Amino acid sequence: MRAVGLEYAETAPLRLVFVAEISASPQAVFEAFTDVEGWPRWFRSVKEARSTDGGKGRAIRLVGGGRLRETIMAADPHERYAYRVDETNAPGLRALLEEWTLRPTAGGGTVVRYVFAVDGTALLRGVVRAMRPGLRRAFHQAVRNLDRMVAAA
Repeated sequence: MRAVGLEYAETAPLRLVFVAEISASPQAVFEAFTDVEGWPRWFRSVKEARSTDGGKGRAIRLVGGGRLRETIMAADPHERYAYRVDETNAPGLRALLEEWTLRPTAGGGTVVRYVFAVDGTALLRGVVRAMRPGLRRAFHQAVRNLDRMVAAA
């Protein structure tokens, strides 16, 4: 996997961007992001998540068998959480950065913006484009679950 920087969220050959507004505060959302082991509770695509490298990385197992070793690139309190995939078992993937940005709303909630920035073989890019509707649904379901989880806490 190619090591990319934060700018990749804006420069990747293929970028999927999804946005949703939820009632949870940016602080609560950010705290959920930084609770790496808690991701499976709200993001159903994540089967298992654990912190690695003294909190600088993540090891992720996805539903369906995907495995990722990631480096946390940004953890800006209440504003941004981003990570880069360093190793994966996904064939054809060359680079992947995921960035979550948080913006407070007037009512105390959060606008969550998610960027899936990817490069890979032509076949992989075609598959990712075809998966856009499913990734959109997964994103919206995840932030709804996160919002409910935070409200119940």
